[in-house]
Amino acid sequence: MSSTSDPTVGVIGLGAMGRPAAELLAAAGYTTYAYDTELATLDAATAKGVTPVDDLAQLGAVSSVVLVFVPTDDDVLAVCSDEHGILARAAAGSTILICSSVRPDTCEKVAALAAAHGVDVLDAALTGGVRAAEAGTINLLVGGEAAVLDKVRSTLEPWCGTVHLLGGLGAGQVGKTVNNLCHWGQLSVIVEALRLGRELGVEPELLRGALMDAPPASRTLKEMQLMRLTWHHKDLANAMKMAGSVDFDLPVATVVQEAMQHITVADIAGLYTPREQ
Repeated sequence: MSSTSDPTVGVIGLGAMGRPAAELLAAAGYTTYAYDTELATLDAATAKGVTPVDDLAQLGAVSSVVLVFVPTDDDVLAVCSDEHGILARAAAGSTILICSSVRPDTCEKVAALAAAHGVDVLDAALTGGVRAAEAGTINLLVGGEAAVLDKVRSTLEPWCGTVHLLGGLGAGQVGKTVNNLCHWGQLSVIVEALRLGRELGVEPELLRGALMDAPPASRTLKEMQLMRLTWHHKDLANAMKMAGSVDFDLPVATVVQEAMQHITVADIAGLYTPREQ
């Protein structure tokens, strides 16, 4: 396996966030391996210089840095296992970055397994969405040891615009949860406010232009019609679980959780469809 001065990177999960990271790393000259259960996705990445591997253990064996982009806490634990996952053959001194949005205790479980193999773990939550992923401008929220982050920092540059170390392991996931609460809270109240404005006779597009020059201005307001609204169920459920672990009430988030049940991509598109006179 390559030395840390010439790292090889493995990417697990070539979805909307993992695929751009893998392709940008390959384009930057890094030897980049990938594992995904979707063969068509692997083939597309292969055409961009990414090397597919047959199983997770093999990916762990050839990679000095592994980026994990899978959907759930259970998925993270499965791909990082020391039976059939990364840790089955990962070399001492390698590093796993948990880029999925998961709970801090999941990161701690992975770190406990990894420590027995001499493997470092960082939680490295992503903000910025699909457009930032494709542009290579992800805002990365990291939890873990500063020395470990410094060791892998060069492999973040091709696909991240900014990197913030927020504290110990799990702090990145805390940061992502705070980000998610702000984002979904903003979106739900913006949609409600624009609906009210339209009912009172002012078109949402005109209102949005005005609000972008006022205190409510935000990326959420600016780009809301581009959002796919994919993960609000999981994001808000995770926030509730994490708040419960420290006996902290989230009354506003509870309202947001209900409000987001009634907002769809079509609803947002409908705000900008001129009404029939």
